[in-house]
Amino acid sequence: MASAADAARELMTLYPRIYFACHTRHVRDPQTQYLLSRHQASVLDHLDDVDAITLNGLARHMGVTPGTMSLTIDRLERKGYVARGRDATDRRRVLVRLTSAGVRVKEASSVLDHPLVEAMMARLTDAEREAAIRGLALLADAAQTQMAERSGASVPTRRAP
Repeated sequence: MASAADAARELMTLYPRIYFACHTRHVRDPQTQYLLSRHQASVLDHLDDVDAITLNGLARHMGVTPGTMSLTIDRLERKGYVARGRDATDRRRVLVRLTSAGVRVKEASSVLDHPLVEAMMARLTDAEREAAIRGLALLADAAQTQMAERSGASVPTRRAP
């Protein structure tokens, strides 16, 4: 049985091979055909159309400066994917939320290219696919628990594999 450290090293070796084989490089708006970078799509993934987030909070969360985030939001706002507004309780704070067009792109995008993932999965037997999905579900549950613990939120109940 591999130790957690050995398993972590193995995962760190294997995951990039899957990611580089199957990741999307750009995201295309299905309606307008505008092309967005993976970074722009990632910003949309962190936004909501109802609950706005501060520009500074989004920048902190994504590990960039407020100025860099402001430039990204400018580009997304020009394309109609996000809207900025002022916080009603503190007019100094800039709030950002998705527009309906931003929701459309967010729902249509994924970090992984579906046809590439499907082709990869087709290379496996039924039993291998089942084992792979079961293993990924375990990793996803552990990741969700870790994220909740780091944020101080309540830890979700793990589902059975």
